[in-house]
Amino acid sequence: MRISGFSFPTPIQFGAGARKLVGAHLLAQGCKRPLIVTDKALGALPVLAEFKTHLAGLDVAVFSGVFGNPTCSQVMDGAAAYKAHRADCVIGFGGGAALDVAKIVGVAATHEGDILEYVWDHPNVRPITHTLPYFVALPTTSGTGSEVGRSSVVSENDTHLKRVVFSPKILARTVFADAELTFGLPAHVTAATGMDALTHNIESYLSPAYHPLCDGIALEGTRIAAAALLTAVREPTNLQARSDMMMASMMGAIAFQKDLGAVHSCAHALSAVCDLHHGLANALMIDTVMAWNYESAPKKFDELAHVCSVAGGGKAFVAWLRELKTSVGITGGLSLHGVKAEQLPRLVQIATADICHQTNPRPCTAADFESLFKAAM
Repeated sequence: MRISGFSFPTPIQFGAGARKLVGAHLLAQGCKRPLIVTDKALGALPVLAEFKTHLAGLDVAVFSGVFGNPTCSQVMDGAAAYKAHRADCVIGFGGGAALDVAKIVGVAATHEGDILEYVWDHPNVRPITHTLPYFVALPTTSGTGSEVGRSSVVSENDTHLKRVVFSPKILARTVFADAELTFGLPAHVTAATGMDALTHNIESYLSPAYHPLCDGIALEGTRIAAAALLTAVREPTNLQARSDMMMASMMGAIAFQKDLGAVHSCAHALSAVCDLHHGLANALMIDTVMAWNYESAPKKFDELAHVCSVAGGGKAFVAWLRELKTSVGITGGLSLHGVKAEQLPRLVQIATADICHQTNPRPCTAADFESLFKAAM
């Protein structure tokens, strides 16, 4: 596979071996002291050590303090590491969590106050006024598409509620999308992140907001993910399947500027209350929510069935989602994954307050969320 370069709107170097271009690229920008922001697991794996061999001529430091659903304190710790290294740029290397932290380490390192004061709905939100460090992103999973997003999702330290820093200023200056970086992912991670990418595309397309450009991207992203996910899970070094999933992931993240839906409101609640992996939480809810949504957008469901080569129309598409989950190894309901009945009131409260369901094709009330969570148990 050759490396292709394109912008939408972020400059993207896409293809096997793209990671090898980072060192020369940073030197050409006048950067000499990068801080790699990654997660604890990746920080100890050969994939990071191999990547560092392509950074000759640079004085590299690593911050590997990202773990779980990332928190505001992890961002502040990363900013401290940036200052201690006297860094002049940031390399985000990892899945959605690491990239979300990497995006705003530079904000925290160059601005006053806690990063929580920069979330979009803070009552006295601080503006991003200073020039941010040069930032490049290398995704190692195909799920959130955070590498092309203009938002960073981090959780409050105490409540674990997800908060969003949103600004075009935090976009990566260049993305190096190299599917070879995903070869070592375990099957269950490939499955969960892949379902996340699929959910982004599906929910974006079903959103009633007007954005035909995103509709086109979301439909094609759905088609690509539907065709590639099972192969990526079963054949982890299949470059074409891995590349297709990386592309579908980016397309979902671009499309969801049109907004998302109730699946994500449920997933955000499950991550906050039960600390579930975001992609897994989406996967556990998607078929339940889609069955409930069907009557509000049957023609769109028919179109989703068409691009996924599912015979029988929109209702068959919902059944296909259930079958796909099982095929990639995601089985059982919420209770099998540690969700308890006594957690339902808090789950409903958080999902109802979440902004994502405001663009669900079917309006959601607290009672609706309670029914959806119970149905998914």
